[in-house]
Amino acid sequence: MTVVSPDTIFSLQDNGLEAAALELFRYQYRENDLYRAYTDALRIAPASVKSILEIPYLPIQFFKSHTVVSGTFEPELLFESSGTTQTINSRHLVKESAIYTRSFMTAFEQFYGPVDDYVILGLLPSYLERQHSSLVRMVQEMVTRSDHPESGFYLYEHDKLYHQLRALEARGQRVLLIGVTFGLLDFAEQYTLDLRHTIVMETGGMKGRREEWTRQEVHAFLQERLGASVIHAEYGMTELLSQAYSKGNGLFATPPWMKILLRDENDPFQLSTGKGAGVINVIDLANIHSCAFIATEDIGRIHANGLFEVLGRLDNSALRGCSLMVS
Repeated sequence: MTVVSPDTIFSLQDNGLEAAALELFRYQYRENDLYRAYTDALRIAPASVKSILEIPYLPIQFFKSHTVVSGTFEPELLFESSGTTQTINSRHLVKESAIYTRSFMTAFEQFYGPVDDYVILGLLPSYLERQHSSLVRMVQEMVTRSDHPESGFYLYEHDKLYHQLRALEARGQRVLLIGVTFGLLDFAEQYTLDLRHTIVMETGGMKGRREEWTRQEVHAFLQERLGASVIHAEYGMTELLSQAYSKGNGLFATPPWMKILLRDENDPFQLSTGKGAGVINVIDLANIHSCAFIATEDIGRIHANGLFEVLGRLDNSALRGCSLMVS
């Protein structure tokens, strides 16, 4: 049995996901010992799975307690989640770095156009100070590919960032300012701007660094202080190799090889792809060599137009860097 190829995955149209997902499910059942044991424990026969609603979704906590791999390989990358000294971090072994790069570059350019149109400014304090961050890896590659000398990272150099943004705005240069939430809030508390050519994109991440705000509060504050008409957002996590993007109002869209489903909080095997609220399950076909079917601990809502929003976290979830709580 052969694995679904990256070429197939990243050229999918929206209506091709289910067939590819079922093929990848069968491969991962065969090649991923943990996933096979989990599927068998649920007494699910792979031959009986005919729909993405019938695929078993691996609880995300297994990335903290087990090695989640399909096949045997030496990983080119190791991604590790952010956390506190009291938490156990998730670990994601990535067989081929090129798959991760292709996933995030293809998705970004589908939503925003060529990355070299932008100066990329990364505001990622604490993430830059630790190893194995998938977010830092992504932004670093975007900085490199943007091929603008002004592109780069800012740790706590808020004054330098402020003057750089003013200079770029003055000449009408398109900019992507991508930052963890607490970093953007810290910056916006110190400076006001009138950003007309800059996309401000938050990636989540309070990490206990400051009082939790709702997403609406965060976006309203950043809009007021930075002069941005909307705040964009990225939805990703250590356990996934793909990202969803929001161009405003916290409503996210996925690339064609990624899909959001909702499970009933009281019956985790009751799944839906339609309008409603529940706990988020993710299909990420870029996770060829780990597990493409993940049951997260994020609460979400799918809207009639197919976009989704993240409402918060399950009450018993560990504090994680990607959380943005709502009241």
